[in-house]
Amino acid sequence: MYFGVDYYPEQWVFPYGGTADKPEAQWLVDAQLMHAAGINVARIGEFTWGLCEPEEGKYDFEWLKRVMNILGEHGIKVVLGTPTSAPPLWLAKKYPEILPYNETGHVKHEGTRRAVCFNNDTYWNASKRIVEKMARALGEHEQLIAWQIDSGLGGHGTEWSFNEDSRLEWQNWLKLKYETVEKLNARLGLRQWSQVVTAFDQVPMPRQAPSAHNPALVLDWHRFCSDTIVAFARMQVDLLHEICPKHPVTTNLRALQRKFDHFDMAGVVDFVSGETKAAIKTKSAELACDLDILRCLKKSDVRTPDGDNGFWVIEQPAGQVSWGEVNSLVRPGVLRQFTYQLISRGATGVLYYRWRQPRFGNEKFSGAILPHHLEGSRRVYEEISHIGEELKLLAPALKDTKVVAQACILYSHENDWTLQQPGQPNKFFNLREHIQLLYNALHDRNVPVDFARPSEDLSPYKIVFAPSLHLLTGGEADRLKLYVQNGGTLVATFNTGLVDENVTAPDSGFPHDLTDLFGLEVVEFDMLPPNEENHLTFKGSFPTGHLHPGRVWCDLIEPKGCQIMATYAKDFYAGKPAMTVNTFGLGKAIYIGTQSHSHFYLDLVTWLRQASGLQPLLKVPENIEVCCREKEGSKIFFLLNHQNSQIRVQFYKPMHDFLTGQNIVGNYDLPPHGVLVIDEHPDVKSAG
Repeated sequence: MYFGVDYYPEQWVFPYGGTADKPEAQWLVDAQLMHAAGINVARIGEFTWGLCEPEEGKYDFEWLKRVMNILGEHGIKVVLGTPTSAPPLWLAKKYPEILPYNETGHVKHEGTRRAVCFNNDTYWNASKRIVEKMARALGEHEQLIAWQIDSGLGGHGTEWSFNEDSRLEWQNWLKLKYETVEKLNARLGLRQWSQVVTAFDQVPMPRQAPSAHNPALVLDWHRFCSDTIVAFARMQVDLLHEICPKHPVTTNLRALQRKFDHFDMAGVVDFVSGETKAAIKTKSAELACDLDILRCLKKSDVRTPDGDNGFWVIEQPAGQVSWGEVNSLVRPGVLRQFTYQLISRGATGVLYYRWRQPRFGNEKFSGAILPHHLEGSRRVYEEISHIGEELKLLAPALKDTKVVAQACILYSHENDWTLQQPGQPNKFFNLREHIQLLYNALHDRNVPVDFARPSEDLSPYKIVFAPSLHLLTGGEADRLKLYVQNGGTLVATFNTGLVDENVTAPDSGFPHDLTDLFGLEVVEFDMLPPNEENHLTFKGSFPTGHLHPGRVWCDLIEPKGCQIMATYAKDFYAGKPAMTVNTFGLGKAIYIGTQSHSHFYLDLVTWLRQASGLQPLLKVPENIEVCCREKEGSKIFFLLNHQNSQIRVQFYKPMHDFLTGQNIVGNYDLPPHGVLVIDEHPDVKSAG
């Protein structure tokens, strides 16, 4: 298993490190300290374009080679980042056309990273040259194990730019998609407000205008910009595969945060690498959700440096951030807990951001493993060193294990992009918050979860959740029907099937193409402001430990063969269905017509577990997070205590503690922020 750091050696030369006689002496000290902490990989190079090409056509990669040599002498491998996210100032000064324009037509100036237009040929070709030169200079270095392309693609609102280059590429993209102007006018509904075009070069980019642009045109703009970023990544990946075929390629992603299709991006790279927000988002379910999303972006054809079938977390914060309103320290033991959380959810490589606090720049007070002053606090360094020692013990057992989930949550970027446009029925509805409510209940009941596009094969899952698939294509609807027809249990919610891929509402009833699947039709939907709610009355076997409200959105449902599980208690639609279940083929299709509070979703998961035979991973007290990695004949369980107090766990059979080598029988007190890694190997089952 790879255990490492994000290292910026260019920031540690004289006068910021080393001496006048030995300006690079700090690198040796850093390598020695890394080795002592059990670190075996470092990510370098991602922001070094101006140092590797200080003038156009003049390259210097020797200093990076010296860094790699020093790291190699201390047993540390290297992930090398291509530096295209931070173009040098000379490039923007000489070729200002690479700079992006915003929605109002104003240029975003140079002097920072990401000041580029992805559709500009000058930037594209310059990027290709620096990547090729770096690959030929360093690609055969024995320490190199993987490439990271760019850094934070799409960050800082740079998913799109409104340059002339973008306009030309955009109109060409539309021509390739629609072929004729007549098809474009019809499918995008440009008759609205008389915005029909007679030529592709009349189609506008959705720049700032007096009113909202056509939503179908805006969705196509999102698709176009996503395709552009993915194509830019593919250019680098293809080039690196050609020059360095033995080294896998990745890029650092955040869980669905940026406006490009992360599934498409994952299809381009060899393995997914993620950034986490453990320093600023300490709710365990939210962090776990991000990790599960990252793990599921690429489910097949994974090629990691060590051949394991997983994903990497290439930026795990080692301390507090520097850009929040209040940047609190990460408490002792919490970093270790976060590290085990991501390993428990499938990570096979962990790199901490960053090695040492820089003495200059925007992030000089961002947390790191080491402070500015090497004789200062070693608290984090010692905690990292302890984790490194533990992972040496654990790594052999984790080899070739993976997370296996029987529940799945569906998500599509196109649906999310559509819901973020103006003109929605309720601006207070938030898709990610809605997904998180479902995910939290599954997490808190220790049910492993995958994420998938609606177009994927869903047959591996016992239960599939389809939260608010507002935009649903005909092919996706067919996939959902096939899943239920073959025996699956589907749980869908309000705001489903309101438009198709062209953002056109159906004339055949909501949810479109799925009224037969759910045995109902949504005839109206009532929007509730934040301070109002309806209430639900339940029937049959559904367990209710609390009174459950209906919030945000209430579908008025006309049953057409479905069984009613709950009704509304208030307003003119009191007594009307709010939750239904319908038998379809060999499976069940459940429809929830409103959003509720967290207690409802916990009851929902309890009911679904009983109905579908889903079992929790382990029987543990509430507030203990459990996850499992498994391979044939072996299961490794991770128990995490996210509380500030001790929690007692009772084991009814002997279990083996991987980190101590001891067997556990009966009661075990898991300390605050404690971690327990145990296995259920057949040999252990017979122990004691």
